[in-house]
Parts: sequence; C-alpha cells; structure tokens
Amino acid sequence: MLMRRSTLTHLALAALVFMMTNAVLFGIGMVAVLTIPALAQYEENLVPTVVVLSFILAAPLSWIIAPRLRARYWRTHPADVSSGPQRGPDPYHAPA
Repeated sequence: MLMRRSTLTHLALAALVFMMTNAVLFGIGMVAVLTIPALAQYEENLVPTVVVLSFILAAPLSWIIAPRLRARYWRTHPADVSSGPQRGPDPYHAPA
C-alpha cells in the first residue's frame, strides 16, 4: 500500500525536524545533568538516560512540528501567539 503524497511530505519534514529536535532535547538534558550538583552522583546513569529519552521524545514532537512548516497549514489555521500577528489577505494568493 502506497502512502499519499501529503503523508510522504509530512514524513520527510518530520525526519528533518527529528534531528534538530533530538539535538535540542539532548542539549537541554545534558546541561541539566552536568550543571545541577545534586545530579552529579548519578551522572553515570543519567547520561545514557538522557540520550535514550531525547531520542524517544524527539519522534512525536517532530511529527507535531512538521505540518507547521508547510504553507498549506497556515492557510487553513488562524495565526496564534507563536506565529506572530495575523496579517490581512494575501494579494498574491487571493481566491478566484
């Protein structure tokens, strides 16, 4: 069974976003483990845990983030706080 083109695009975007999301989650976890003195005694166990958790959590987060990278998403969803103020109608893509 073949996937629809939009699903393939979603998957490709999610794969690209996955790498960046994984890096950010890993960095946040490592900074927390290495800078909090109370966690220093558990460092041997927490570093591999951070690696695994960042890998696992990056997959669903990237799947959620991926559609927001497409222009099609913003034509059907209103602007929100994270996307900035809502603009007027687009003169280049006005409905016919």
